[in-house]
Amino acid sequence: MFLKKTVLSLTAGALLLSAGSALAANYKIDKQGQHAFIEFRIKHLGYSWLYGSFKDFDGGFTFDQNDPSKDKVNVTINTASVDTNHAERDKHLRSADFLNADKHKQATFESTEVKKNGEGYAVIGNLTLNGVTKPVTLDAKLIGQGNDPWGNYRAGFEANGTIKLKDFDITKDLGPASQEVELIISVEGVREK
Repeated sequence: MFLKKTVLSLTAGALLLSAGSALAANYKIDKQGQHAFIEFRIKHLGYSWLYGSFKDFDGGFTFDQNDPSKDKVNVTINTASVDTNHAERDKHLRSADFLNADKHKQATFESTEVKKNGEGYAVIGNLTLNGVTKPVTLDAKLIGQGNDPWGNYRAGFEANGTIKLKDFDITKDLGPASQEVELIISVEGVREK
């Protein structure tokens, strides 16, 4: 009887361990299917919001629902891909006044820690923008996960954060209401096989 209970306990433990490790997986951001967006908004004179996005980026994440300490996020953004639906403004944003896209062709985010935060996650990492690296915290939440119709497994997240322009040596004075930029990120990743 004791032997039978021991074998059952060991088998159950092995199953739990294998189930837990199966949850830790690497995901590639699905930018091809346009299921990922990196957007931002900044106040215009304090009267309205100006919205924009980056059209060209790549990256991935590691997700373990049982152990957020194993989670990681890495994203690379091509700064020249900024788009605010206004060609002259986009040209100005690419200039040395803002993104300095000729000199700093890419911005990157690399997480250093992910931890549970209520129903969501705090994703802490280093954002490199305009040649300056600063810590940034994003508030993220899992939107959903599961199988898709093409035999893949997907997971999707939404994240928000705020950065100060001057922290990244963007010193162009846009007025007191326009010192911070809000980040709005929505990504869907395909689990790597």
